Amino acid sequence: MGSHHNAGSAGGQDDWVAVRRDAETGIETIRAHFRGHAYDLHDHDELLVGVTEQGVQAFRCRRRLHTSVPGRVILIEPGEAHDGHSPGEDGFTYAMLYLPVPLLTARSEALRSLTPRGTGLPLGFRDTLADDPGLAATIRSAFLALHQREGRLARDLSLDRLAARLAGHVAPPEERRPLRPDRAAAQARDLLHARMTEDVGLDELSAAAGVDRFRLNRAFRAAFGLSPHAYLVRLRLRAARRRLAEGEAPALVAAEVGFADQSHLGRWFRRAYGLTPAAYRDLCTNVPD
Repeated sequence: MGSHHNAGSAGGQDDWVAVRRDAETGIETIRAHFRGHAYDLHDHDELLVGVTEQGVQAFRCRRRLHTSVPGRVILIEPGEAHDGHSPGEDGFTYAMLYLPVPLLTARSEALRSLTPRGTGLPLGFRDTLADDPGLAATIRSAFLALHQREGRLARDLSLDRLAARLAGHVAPPEERRPLRPDRAAAQARDLLHARMTEDVGLDELSAAAGVDRFRLNRAFRAAFGLSPHAYLVRLRLRAARRRLAEGEAPALVAAEVGFADQSHLGRWFRRAYGLTPAAYRDLCTNVPD
């Protein structure tokens, strides 16, 4: 299965992205190298845990700039927007696992106790970057077990170890009081979720939220760190990624999640994830086009 894709125009000419997906668990493993610009701001449904292997990896997350160097652990929770670029000449290389949250919490009593049922609180990390050599080693071994397809036993044991180690980096619920967004911003967000596939205008959105468009735009940015349009694109991209992983054709996916056409989906998808929708689908399913 050809899992090594040249990312070409996403950044420098020497960029590459290698992605694998474990069909049974839905875990994706990605190893990539970028020079210059890597990704536009985007987010994921999964928990992202990774290690910088080479170079300096800079990215915005939680509205601040983070800089990771070799051996440093990166921890990004679901729905947390982040981008990526290389401030140095040599670019950076990293390895990352995309972990479905239920899969992790099922493997660790400690993680379950940190995400009490009924609170609606997501799993959240204390820090986006961690200097924890033990965790870095555990991430590497889980990454290799999955990426190199060492079999279910190697995968299961390494994931159990990873879940146990991650528990030490999760912030307890009392430290993560959910930020209540402004009522107008929350109403606009709910409308975008409900009508993701439709071509909603700003006037319609602000009418539903009960404020004028300028106030809505300001409130929305304050609450979510993005314009309503950027939020909608991210919503559609996450939905597209889920469907492509199931093997749906890019043209169908584009229409189903609300992009104008396949090339429109392709442009946004590539900027966010460093791969074309077709390449991503092939990697996940091994289905030739």
